[in-house]
Amino acid sequence: MALRFTSEQRLDDGVLERRFTLGEIPGILWTPASASVSSPVPLILLGHPTLGLQKMYPRLAARARHAAADGFAAATIELPGSGERPRQAAVEPARAALRQAVQAGEPVSDEIIDALILPLVDQAVPEWQAALDALMALPEIGGPVGYSGGVISIGIRLAVVEPRIVAATLFAGSFVPRTMFEEARQVTIPLHVLLQWDDEGNDRQAALNLFDAFGSKEKSLHAHMGGHTGVPQFAGDAAAQFFIRHLT
Repeated sequence: MALRFTSEQRLDDGVLERRFTLGEIPGILWTPASASVSSPVPLILLGHPTLGLQKMYPRLAARARHAAADGFAAATIELPGSGERPRQAAVEPARAALRQAVQAGEPVSDEIIDALILPLVDQAVPEWQAALDALMALPEIGGPVGYSGGVISIGIRLAVVEPRIVAATLFAGSFVPRTMFEEARQVTIPLHVLLQWDDEGNDRQAALNLFDAFGSKEKSLHAHMGGHTGVPQFAGDAAAQFFIRHLT
């Protein structure tokens, strides 16, 4: 898939923000002022939930500007079925079943989780790899590459199949299919995992079990009190230091 830039703007801190399309997939690339052909910079892929780039933009841009301050480029793409992309027809029954279970106060079954997450992972991971191919072809992007964020199952699959990713910060808090625990055992890159202890939509024990399953020799779990959106500022600072250690 060809990458085509559709707009660009220079932000007030000197970061260059460029929107692009990869085939029909929208995305955004942020590069620090220091990035150049003679001085290419590492890249962090910014994962996010299936809420759409427009809704997630303020948080993604803040994370990207933080990365740029450390000398890294950052990029993200719209996930399948999100934003203006076509809905995944196969996933819609699982979405309806999830809403019904949540409204009824019932536990979400493994079958619903599998039907909801696995098709997303199967489609999203090759798209992330195609985006990485196109971004790494830019002269100002030199690698190595990190992955930061969720959906955590996408991060797990990428960590297993994509050798260009050398470190990952993963956000616990999304549903994880049973088969992803087996894939987690194949992950060997350094991991920095964030967990909100009181996340109302997260199965805390499942998140702890998943962390235990990761096969990485270097892995750290950073748990903080509070709900899903209550991540403290210093948690971001610690994640930034993790990438400084592994991408520079």
